[in-house]
Amino acid sequence: MTLTVLTKEEFQNYSEKVTHRSFVQSVQMGDLMEKRGAKVVYLSLKNEEEIQVAAMVYSLSMLGGLHMELNAGPIYTQQEALPIFYADLKEYAKQNGVLELLVKPYETYQTFDSDGNATSDEEKGLITTLTGLGYQFHGLTTGYPGGEPDWLYYKDLTELTEKTLLKSFSKKGKPLVKKAETFGIQLKKLKREELSIFKDITRSTSERREYSDKSLEYYEKFYDVFGDKAEFLIATLNFSEYLSKLESEQSKLAEKLDKLRLDLSKNPNSEKKQNQLREYSSQFETFEVRKAEASDLIEKYGDEDVVLAGSLFVYMPQETTYLFSGSYTEFNKFYAPALLQKYVMLESIKRGIQKYNFLGIEGVFDGSDGVLRFKQNFNGYIVRKAGTFRYYPRPLKFKVLRLIKKLLRR
Repeated sequence: MTLTVLTKEEFQNYSEKVTHRSFVQSVQMGDLMEKRGAKVVYLSLKNEEEIQVAAMVYSLSMLGGLHMELNAGPIYTQQEALPIFYADLKEYAKQNGVLELLVKPYETYQTFDSDGNATSDEEKGLITTLTGLGYQFHGLTTGYPGGEPDWLYYKDLTELTEKTLLKSFSKKGKPLVKKAETFGIQLKKLKREELSIFKDITRSTSERREYSDKSLEYYEKFYDVFGDKAEFLIATLNFSEYLSKLESEQSKLAEKLDKLRLDLSKNPNSEKKQNQLREYSSQFETFEVRKAEASDLIEKYGDEDVVLAGSLFVYMPQETTYLFSGSYTEFNKFYAPALLQKYVMLESIKRGIQKYNFLGIEGVFDGSDGVLRFKQNFNGYIVRKAGTFRYYPRPLKFKVLRLIKKLLRR
């Protein structure tokens, strides 16, 4: 068995057959990488004519050679063939002028429940297989080394339906989504010419959280290559309509209050009705506060649909991925991101996709990870990947060139 190059069509057909795959290992992602200047090749390990392992691998120019990367892969139908693939990949890299080969396997190293308690043993063989072949291991990490997480949050959609999805959320998640549904928020899919709206959201969020954002050009290219497999979705709210909704609901509550007061005048010692009166009165005052807030927002934004939040979702047969997102903190009280999450899970169920990948968390479970706290509302589970491995076909040359590069920067 030796590595052979597949056509895009051959890789696409094979990728539809595997049970475990990230959107990163797709011909769409290959097209995107090519549009961004990378050289893309689809490699496979075959036993006679049967593909056992395959991967989309891309290369970028670096001083003195190439940087080659295999991210979130390879994909496979014969797991026992992986060591042969990794060994042959080293030789392929060496023969093709690669100075640095980076591999990020997508296999699961360990699984955890939503709170970070281990539910499986560590798959240490993932690490020993690659290190035994001469790959250098970066170690098990937390956070976002290199900008990419090794810890991912998932939700299993296998047994869920449109009717049972909400019930599957956590005790905090269910009321959060229900509350968000009371505001009159609308969800909208963006067209290509509207992607600047999405870019504005991610720009604001990246500046606030201090991370590097993608360019508008990147989002446009992503839209082009992924087609209906990707959705740029925004949540909007018209504050004039929101105020009218509040006034209507408060009016109904006022009628209940009048009736309750009448009943109490006839039976003033009813403890149950006294409790109801306090509850309804409190709700009425809450409406007053919300109406005042809505009036302030109308004064600021007028009678238009205002963007609250946005997300990019990617659909593959094996899993849906929550890729990029952002929101405006001014509108946090409307919980719009929760509705975006509910939408994509319902859409995945409709498409027959059984797994939802919320993507990264820090892997720290002391309560400090706000991203994890948000994702826990949807009652999923956590997967840890093994991390990053590197191989240097010509280590001495790589070290010399790296030293030269450092000297040139001085």
